[in-house]
Amino acid sequence: MHFEVSGVTVSPLIPFGVAFIISLFTSTAGVSGAFLLLPFQVSVLGFISPAVSPTNMFYNVIAIPSGVYRYMREKRMSWPLTWVIIIGTLPGIFIGAVIRIRYLPDPKNFKFFAGCVLLYIGLRLFYSMIKKNDLAQKKAKTAEQRFYADQDNKESPSENENNQTPGVKTLEVSLTRFSYSFYGEIFTFNTIVLLVLAFMVGIVGGTYGIGGGAIIAPFLVAFFGLPVYTIAGATLMATFATSIAGVVFYAGIAPFFAYTGLAIAPDWTLGALFGAGGFLGIYCGARLQKYMPAKIIKIILILTLLFVAIRYISVIL
Repeated sequence: MHFEVSGVTVSPLIPFGVAFIISLFTSTAGVSGAFLLLPFQVSVLGFISPAVSPTNMFYNVIAIPSGVYRYMREKRMSWPLTWVIIIGTLPGIFIGAVIRIRYLPDPKNFKFFAGCVLLYIGLRLFYSMIKKNDLAQKKAKTAEQRFYADQDNKESPSENENNQTPGVKTLEVSLTRFSYSFYGEIFTFNTIVLLVLAFMVGIVGGTYGIGGGAIIAPFLVAFFGLPVYTIAGATLMATFATSIAGVVFYAGIAPFFAYTGLAIAPDWTLGALFGAGGFLGIYCGARLQKYMPAKIIKIILILTLLFVAIRYISVIL
């Protein structure tokens, strides 16, 4: 099958299957898998024009709702956290889109940029795993262990053996403070700091074409000390919302850059095939997450991130 916008010729089963496998594992960490689909499109399929970024975002738009649905059913969606991430990320997405088109149209430079982003994410996650646990990390680990152990509990879903209410419960939301409880532990952070972080993440995510979830999820775990089981729904939902904005923005500004001869608007058909595979993979991954130890989830992400990052950075060496 030939895809006109991207210039790619490939069996439709390949995009579907690759998206399913990638999203199955990455969604367990609250990441859609778009950060790995982009290297596949660039390096394997040869999709090297700026249009690959909004195509990647279009994958998010189709794939993510299934995972969000699962996390909502399991009461692990923190809506205030979701909205803080969205509000901070959206402006950055638009800036990142312009940077991608004007300053990173060359595939070699874009690969190097992408490699640096992935390397930082991987190292940040790795550091959070090996460093001596501070109070926040200890609390997160305790809550994660309670949640994981509770999945074998056959009692009513409204109770567990420790008499703790499952799910994420928001305790306080203000301009400077955000706190919620999860399995007997309370987690608090500065709202403004997260907004600033989300804005910077939005710029990188808009440039790379991932919506920002793959970048902010490791930060929430490593810097804010939040349990991985509580952020997955929020980061997926935020990625979904910002990806919609990114796709619309790329498609809207494409005519203004027609003089460059570059494909800028998404390859809708290819993105839809990736999205269909991701829809199924993210749904299965969201169900699988609660049966996987948090450490295993993080190790899978770290190894994948570092492998792709090293390959991309090597193009300059």
